[in-house]
Amino acid sequence: MDRKLFTPYQVKNLTLKNRIVMAPMCMYSVEKEDGKVTDWHHTHYESRAIGQVGLVILEATAVTSQGRISPNDLGIWSDEHIEGLQELVKRINRHGAKAGIQIAHAGRKAELPEEIIAPSALAFNERYKQPKEMTKEDIKNTIEAFRLAAERAKKAGFEVIEIHAAHGYLINQFLSPLTNKREDEYGGTQENRYRFLREVIDAVKTVWEGPLFVRVSACDYNEEGLTIDDYITIAKSMKEQGVDLIDVSSGAVVPARINVYPGYQVKFAEKIKHESEVPTGAVGLITTGIQAEEILQNNRADLIFIARELLRDPYWPRTAAKELGTEIESPKQYIRGWNA
Repeated sequence: MDRKLFTPYQVKNLTLKNRIVMAPMCMYSVEKEDGKVTDWHHTHYESRAIGQVGLVILEATAVTSQGRISPNDLGIWSDEHIEGLQELVKRINRHGAKAGIQIAHAGRKAELPEEIIAPSALAFNERYKQPKEMTKEDIKNTIEAFRLAAERAKKAGFEVIEIHAAHGYLINQFLSPLTNKREDEYGGTQENRYRFLREVIDAVKTVWEGPLFVRVSACDYNEEGLTIDDYITIAKSMKEQGVDLIDVSSGAVVPARINVYPGYQVKFAEKIKHESEVPTGAVGLITTGIQAEEILQNNRADLIFIARELLRDPYWPRTAAKELGTEIESPKQYIRGWNA
């Protein structure tokens, strides 16, 4: 049987050498609170490229300084960030992996000393500060910040952009009725709550022609929140706008108890893929090659996003290949160890 996990994947004019994606994971490792790449990022991301991941997507990278999750987040709100990001792209590419970046704004989940903003003036919980409700000017400026971030990502040489619309951050806050209580054209109906993401996608696409992914939280895990059926509609809208793949996660827009188990989010990726007819990435406690291969062989998703398992094992593609009884190309420097 052909091992689909190690077959190429074509998206627009980009070919990934396999279906393994390093999912974005915040490192909180910026040293001077300036959003700039550090030696930690060089080592962290390049080692996963050496490990033969097909696509490495950088952690949530803030489009404004106000949009950082923490003071130690990577940033792309200034041209001063481009040089460091270019170096990361070069380090990832030289091992045959493609480089992606997740552009993001934390909204009310920003843990910063300065004022923070959100669709509505609702704190995430008692530990977080209350945000300021965004004015129309705030919305306009933030959409422009996403456009400029995409422009800088292009200059840095990234091959994929992922818009972060999940995990309770700003775009997710606009989408969910639990966090968006606005009474203007950005709130109320599902169509209105989608408007902010619609305008972000449109703005990004004015400067970005390459593959565009969007990460979503496909279930709010709350009786009054969004469900997978709502995200079927949202996914169809994103497809119409030219989004190439939806990276399907879930939760975190409000505190919730979630029953987690291996592959617990794959069902969401599968449903969006088939009912919205848009490619998806599956993520969420996918830890083995056998598990990843089952998802692909049964056409439940198109790409496999690996997160914590790649923290435990930077060479997880080799581990998965051995488990599946197949061989993959090894870095020439490691041949005597990998092929043993």
